[in-house]
This record gives sequence, structure tokens and C-alpha cells, in this order.
Amino acid sequence: MIFPIGDDNIESGRPPVFSYGFLVLNIGVFLLQVSLPGAMQASFVESWGAIPFEIAQGTDLQTLFTSIFLHGSWVHLLSNMLYLWIFADNIEAVVGNVRFAVFYLFGGIIAGLTQVAFDPGSGVPCVGASGAIAAVMGAYVVMFPGSRVKMLLLIFFIIFYVPSWVFLGVWFLQQILSGLKCFGMSREDAGGIAWWAHIGGFLYGLLMGLYFRNTFHTRHIRLR
Repeated sequence: MIFPIGDDNIESGRPPVFSYGFLVLNIGVFLLQVSLPGAMQASFVESWGAIPFEIAQGTDLQTLFTSIFLHGSWVHLLSNMLYLWIFADNIEAVVGNVRFAVFYLFGGIIAGLTQVAFDPGSGVPCVGASGAIAAVMGAYVVMFPGSRVKMLLLIFFIIFYVPSWVFLGVWFLQQILSGLKCFGMSREDAGGIAWWAHIGGFLYGLLMGLYFRNTFHTRHIRLR
């Protein structure tokens, strides 16, 4: 098994208050969620998760926001938090705390709306920070193409590096191929994964990354 465990960090910048704050908040909400009895857990997710059919009807729009902080399992949570921990801090260090928070939350909302657009009839709640984190990843690949992602080959405990544009490019290609493969399917038939939310979030991140790169001149930022 191969998975990322870190990246090159910039040498200076603002502290990652919201990057790590969102991480803690996601974990806290999930701990609350799993502490509830079984029936109440299901009700909790249905109340605060984003149900595409309802969103398409113009109701419960607030769940586009609240669903960003819910997760379906420990694996879902931990994988999302790993990617948030690796990629968010550099962006926040450059663009600033409040600006990053707004970018992140809008990324999650836009990702949710993208999923609704491609599966408007689904009655299954969408949950997870994946769309917002996809936006972070999209911005990262534009802002820090020279950064390296530290990878761990778990079987042999080998650590190696790959360019961020390679790692994130392959990740996005996987989302595109999976989205096209499942095009026209309901999310239930597509394995329960909101592929189009990932794609929508990443594309939004690319656009914002171009703006951030030109505004904050990230090509000249030193990495270590």
C-alpha cells in the first residue's frame, strides 16, 4: 500500500489556524456522531447531510454547509484528514487565515452543488470534507507545482518523493475516469462515492489557485 504522508513546506507564512482547526472540528463532529445510538446516528446524518433531491428542490440548503463536517466511517474521516493535513497549510500560509477559510468552505459548497447537478434525484445524504479538500488540492497543484509529496510504501517502509503535479494529476484523472464510468448512475450504484463532488471541488480549486498564484506570486515562494 502506498499513501502520502507529507510535503515540502514553505519557509514562512501565516500559521495554519483554520487548516488544523477544520481538522479538529471534523474529528470532534465525528466523535459526537459515533457516540449516538444507532437510530440517532442515522437521523443525525439525514438531518445534517446534503440530500441531492432536497437541494434540487430548493430545500435544506444549509446542509450544503453542514455536510462538509460529517463523515461516513473512520476510514472516510482519516483519509480526508490526512489530505487536509498535508495540503492545506501551505495555502493558508500564503493567502491568509480568513481568506483560506472562505475558500475552503465555498469549495465544499460548490462540490456539493456539482454532485446535485449530476445526481439530482438521489435521496441518500452526501457527507464528507472530500469536496472542500479537493478544492485545496486543485489550488495546491497550481500554486506549488514544484513541491514534492512524501510517499510511504508501507510494505517495505520505504519513503520516496513525487512532484505534487504528478501525484495530484493522477488523483484527478482517477476522479474523472470514475465519474465518466459512473455517468448516469445513481450514487448508490456508483459505490456510494460522490465522484462529481470531487471533480467540481478540484476544478474550483484550480481556478482559485490561478488567482492566488498571480495575487501572491507563489512561484517565488521558497519550499523546504
